[in-house]
Amino acid sequence: MLEIEEINKLLGVDDSWKAPEALMKMLMRREQREGLFKRFLEKESDLSFDWFRNYFESEAADRKNKKQDFTPDGVTKLLTKIIGDGNSTIDSAAGTGGITISKWWNDCTKVLPWDYLPSNYLYWTEELSDRAIPFLLFNLSIRGMNAVVVHIDLLSREGCKGVYFVQNTADNFLGFSSINVMPQTREVNQFFNVNSWAPDATEARIEDKVWPEYLTRRGAIYSDE
Repeated sequence: MLEIEEINKLLGVDDSWKAPEALMKMLMRREQREGLFKRFLEKESDLSFDWFRNYFESEAADRKNKKQDFTPDGVTKLLTKIIGDGNSTIDSAAGTGGITISKWWNDCTKVLPWDYLPSNYLYWTEELSDRAIPFLLFNLSIRGMNAVVVHIDLLSREGCKGVYFVQNTADNFLGFSSINVMPQTREVNQFFNVNSWAPDATEARIEDKVWPEYLTRRGAIYSDE
């Protein structure tokens, strides 16, 4: 398991409180992001669990104001068994993604590796914490998932700070996912149930200008209208 000092070194920070901002900046640049993924994988190759759970809970979680405590491994495994073999899941208050990772790992290992296709699954996650979002995006993208991340207050649906579509464009189970920041349009509001946007919401940034053939079968273009 990666130690706190080792994670900070990989992220290029001298103090853990700087990690979320530094990580988010790297995630928004494909070349830096994928280089970071490769460096992490040289240190830790077991993708079956959330590498950041202990790190985040001890260094970045807001236990006092947001009551942030992570789901224990035993409960995570139980929830995965209860959810079963569905091809889509919703993880509200996802944190850094531990439950979603457990479900993804179950999906991966129930078939032979060459029979697993990311396009068969969609993982929908929502989270309020500014500090958790970068780690959540990291966890989904490095594992090549097709996933949605909505950075929002789950109850009020107000003050959304970003809607991200994590996309395994090549449908390659060994590949990384791109990270697309969706535009603040009426269609996005309706589809993702966003009532309002925060003034500092992340600006739209589309890495994949064309939807993969496996998603639409007709190559529809992302629309900013």
